[in-house]
Amino acid sequence: MMRSKTLSAVGYAAIGAIVATVAWNGASALDAATASKTDTYRQLNLFGDVFDRVRSDYVEAPNEEELIDSAINGMLASLDPHSSYMNAERFREMQVQTRGEFGGLGIEVTMENGLVKVVYPIEDTPASRAGVKPNDLIIGIDGTDVQGLTLNEAVDMMRGPVNTTIKLQIQRQGADKPLELQLKRDVIRIRAVRSEIEDDVGYIRVTSFNEQTQEGLENAVRDIKAKLGSKAKGYILDLRNNPGGLLDGAISVSDSLLDRGEIVSTRGRNADETQRYNAQPGDLFDGKPVVILVNGGSASASEIVAGALQDHKRATIIGTKSFGKGSVQTIIPMGSYGALRLTTARYFTPSGRSIQAQGIDPDIKVDQAIPAEEADKVPSTTRGEASLRGHLTNENGTEEATGSPAYVPKDKAKDTQLQYALNFLRGGAVSEATKTAKPNTPQVKAN
Repeated sequence: MMRSKTLSAVGYAAIGAIVATVAWNGASALDAATASKTDTYRQLNLFGDVFDRVRSDYVEAPNEEELIDSAINGMLASLDPHSSYMNAERFREMQVQTRGEFGGLGIEVTMENGLVKVVYPIEDTPASRAGVKPNDLIIGIDGTDVQGLTLNEAVDMMRGPVNTTIKLQIQRQGADKPLELQLKRDVIRIRAVRSEIEDDVGYIRVTSFNEQTQEGLENAVRDIKAKLGSKAKGYILDLRNNPGGLLDGAISVSDSLLDRGEIVSTRGRNADETQRYNAQPGDLFDGKPVVILVNGGSASASEIVAGALQDHKRATIIGTKSFGKGSVQTIIPMGSYGALRLTTARYFTPSGRSIQAQGIDPDIKVDQAIPAEEADKVPSTTRGEASLRGHLTNENGTEEATGSPAYVPKDKAKDTQLQYALNFLRGGAVSEATKTAKPNTPQVKAN
């Protein structure tokens, strides 16, 4: 008994020591956390002091709103290249882009020599109905000279409430004097999807992933089926130079080609933040072979689609290595002040690959030559994610990769990647340069 009591006493003493140690460590951790919070408040006070000094003593009266914007963006820029602050104006513009529709005229424009140049008027819009033509120069908007405006300023002037009128002054090549056109704004949908028939192959070009992309894809496939019927050899989904967009858009497009299985997973800082997105039954493409074209300009949502269909062997990826943006940004509204774009997660393909700073490697690599006359205008290699300062590292420890070319010829006959894809779907011979590649075999749906 005495021995037993002695052992018990020793046991309690040991437990007491452990409890005391835990209590001591807990107190130390609490003190450290308190000290860290105190330091943070001191730093915030320092920021306030600096701001007050600049506001009161700078040689010229500063724009205080711009000072705050710059300070916030400076903080976010220290995190990664894709986290940023959008003031109210930039937030509204971002919402327009993701919605894919707005009140406007329906013109795709660029800036040339200080004037707004029409790239082309979108079909069945106020611009096309009024007779606006490609290469027209817009020199005046409602009596205001365009010379001296930025492209964004000119675009903002042309957009506005539906059914309101606007006057454009246009300089057309060959015309003796400028044309005066009066247009009425209408609801304009950004065409994220364009399609056409290449003999016996359906060609679908997706330029961005916004709220209109899925509907555009369904309409494109429906139109191709109506024209080709059972004669279709397959489909080409062209994601070259598609910078991405909405995660939901990428998931819905991937789901259109998959009957089952995971599409993508996102993983945040904490394990309980992991989300997995799975395909629902149904294949919009009826199991037909699919080729996806990618290049150095294919990023983010484009890489989600390419990675999912590559892992499930539902499509063959042709082209060059994609950009390598494997992070997810959450838009956090900040009331009337705008919104925060914050990187909150990494995404992973169904097989668990992280594409961050690595990109999608095509099943068949096909380079696109840059003509000599374009060589001084087009970079031979785009800057991939791995070349961006402060980018997130690849969580899988995969060696980071540089970008690849992003040149796409306007002339389809000179588009080597497109021509290869067409030949591939038609069962043509593989060239000497790529015959050693082992492409994924397109999966045929069995009912």
